[in-house]
Amino acid sequence: MSGEFNLIEKYFVGRQMSRSDVLLAAGDDCALVTVPQGLSVAISTDTLVSGTHFLPSADPALVAHKALASNISDLAAMGATPAWVSFALTMPEADEAWLAPFCEAFFQLADYFGIQLIGGDTTKGPLSLTLTVQGLVDPAKALRRDGAQVGDWLYVTGNLGDSKAGLDVILHPEQGSKPFASELEKRHYLTTPRVLVGQALLGLASSAIDLSDGLISDIKHILQRSAVGASIDVGSLPVSPELTQFTGDAELALQYALTSGEEYELCFTVPEQNKGSIDSALAHCGAKITCIGQIRPQGVFELHNNGKPIDWSLSGYDHFK
Repeated sequence: MSGEFNLIEKYFVGRQMSRSDVLLAAGDDCALVTVPQGLSVAISTDTLVSGTHFLPSADPALVAHKALASNISDLAAMGATPAWVSFALTMPEADEAWLAPFCEAFFQLADYFGIQLIGGDTTKGPLSLTLTVQGLVDPAKALRRDGAQVGDWLYVTGNLGDSKAGLDVILHPEQGSKPFASELEKRHYLTTPRVLVGQALLGLASSAIDLSDGLISDIKHILQRSAVGASIDVGSLPVSPELTQFTGDAELALQYALTSGEEYELCFTVPEQNKGSIDSALAHCGAKITCIGQIRPQGVFELHNNGKPIDWSLSGYDHFK
């Protein structure tokens, strides 16, 4: 990329206060950080590609928020405290008109969560973003996917389905005339990583995952890793009034809630003995939580509406379809 080092210096270096645990950040061959005794580093990497995860015409500030928030959500799902991020950017050309609002939004969100950019790369090619976030967590308490037990209660945060509706508006502009179309489009991009929820669940939840590919797909990762099944009360799924009005059909809204990708809400399981502590533990987190079902023996996967079986053939997002 022409002027690569000038771009790095102008848009990525010196934008943040240095964390006390960062010994050496961008500008050398490697970053150097320190890890407090007794904690482990949680690491997650995601790639967003223009034309796949966002349209080339998308507002770069919204793209920045989506890119970083989706990675932070992975840390939240393990109960980790965000700390550092590395960022590799590929661009067809040195487009400063795109970079300026992108970096403004990127660093605004990074500073909000106390994350410092510690390195990365820029190169010429099709527009894509690859972020690696790192956080800190007690390894003995980290939320994993393999801890669910039969009888545990199944919860989700927030509302589900809004992101899918927003994507419908982005991909099919004619749907922009539907009720709350512009608001749902914003919700697709401006998700809120549930970091405080993840931290509050340490010691209470038996497993957790963030919802990136849709509840009906992501819950199966917990079931597979934990060797259990699940019963989900579809009628209890949290759906926003805006989504119901957008779809114009309550049943379709529930199907959106099951299949919507890129929600970045948390799905987690709670043992019976901890169920009574959940509301108080999460009271300060600013996130609605809803019990949507219970963990069953391995091989069981059932959808019902207040006990009435439902036979819906649904799937979540698949990156290769």
